[in-house]
Order: sequence, then C-alpha cells, then structure tokens
Amino acid sequence: MFPTDFLIFLQILLFLFITPGVPRVLIVSHTLNYGLKRSIWTALGDISANTCQGILVVFVIGTFLKGHPEILSYLKWIGILYIVYLAYDIYTAKIRSINLETSDSKSRFSFYKDGFLVAGLSPKAIIFFGTIFSSFIDFNLNYISQFIILMSTYVILDFTTLMIYGLAAEKVSVWLKGNPKILNTISACVLIIIATYVAVTQSY
Repeated sequence: MFPTDFLIFLQILLFLFITPGVPRVLIVSHTLNYGLKRSIWTALGDISANTCQGILVVFVIGTFLKGHPEILSYLKWIGILYIVYLAYDIYTAKIRSINLETSDSKSRFSFYKDGFLVAGLSPKAIIFFGTIFSSFIDFNLNYISQFIILMSTYVILDFTTLMIYGLAAEKVSVWLKGNPKILNTISACVLIIIATYVAVTQSY
C-alpha cells in the first residue's frame, strides 16, 4: 500500500532538509575539521537516530508522549546542553587539511555518536514523527509497508542533503585554510543561537 499524499510528504521533507539546522551545521564543521570521509559517520548517526525515533513514535510510544509532554521538555534541555557542548568542541577544534590521511583521536564512533545524539535528543524530530510523519500513514491499511516507504524516503533525502552540505564545505575548505578560525567561530555561534532559540521558543 503506497502512502497517501506522497508528493506532499516529499515537499515537506525537502523544505525541512534544505533549512540549515543543527545536523547541517555539525556536518559542515566536521567536514572542515576532519574531512568528508569521517563526516559520513556523523550523517549515519543522524539517520540512525531518526530511524529509531520513527519506529518508536509511530509504533510504540507516540500516544504515551502525547500524554506526558514533560518528557519532551527534558529531552529538549538535554539536547540544548549537548548543542552547547558541540559549539565549544567546534570552536576549539583546529581545521586540518582534508587532503592528508592523518590519524586523530576522534574515532568513527565519536562522529557517529555526535550525529546520533544531536538528532536523537531533538524533540522537534519526535514531534515531526508523531504528528506530520504519522499523518501520512493510513493505519486501516497495510501501515507497515507505508512506514517503510516513508522512512526510506526520509533517510535517503536526509543523508543526501547532509552530504551536499558536506561537499559544499569541502569546496570552500581551500579558502578557509587561510582563515582557519572563521568557520569554527561562525559554526559555534550558529549552534549557540539555535540552542538559545530552542530554549526560548519551544515548549511542550
């Protein structure tokens, strides 16, 4: 069974993914600091978290979360604190040459963890899966196949746009090598602004 209004769903996703949010800022910063190959693990962490959120919200805890908004509030503040930590981590990082194979203390799991936690602790993503995403599923029909189609579309578009941001960052890296602190400062400031905006405007 194909999901209803699939084209509308696509339009919503495209608008959602081209908007620079925390995952996009993070992928750009990781690409410039450590290279695009390592940043792929950040993107994989992001889509893994979103897949888990989709499964949990649609099939397990969606109704429970609607009746306990304080849980979303706790997640919001944990997410804010982690964004602030990432801002500090990015600001203090040194931009490396992406053309050299250098060893670094930051492991693949660390990149994966950053992507997973940023996406996984986002109440905005949980709200999306519990409201917008689930509204495109007709639970009176074969909802599992509908979920697979919608979730696969979400993951593919999310990963693709993250890589587009990463590739764009790689292209401007030559200029940034001569201005190594500018991008880190801008990225850290953007993350702080996002954290502040979420803290002030989002309530559950």
